[in-house]
Amino acid sequence: MRWLDERKVQYRAIDVTADEAAYDEMIRLSGQELAPVIDVDGEILADFGPDQLAAFWKNLEQKHAGLDSR
Repeated sequence: MRWLDERKVQYRAIDVTADEAAYDEMIRLSGQELAPVIDVDGEILADFGPDQLAAFWKNLEQKHAGLDSR
């Protein structure tokens, strides 16, 4: 997850190929069997590349900024 590492975002990586329960949880959260999947406070992004992750993260930051201004 180079994109997250470059921005010093803390995360927990889970190897769903080695953990059947985690694999099942990934499918439950994302509705599909493709990795990677990221869950940020219930916001799910599945089967993504760096561009999709950047857009997802920007959207999260905008939502968070809106909450902070209340």
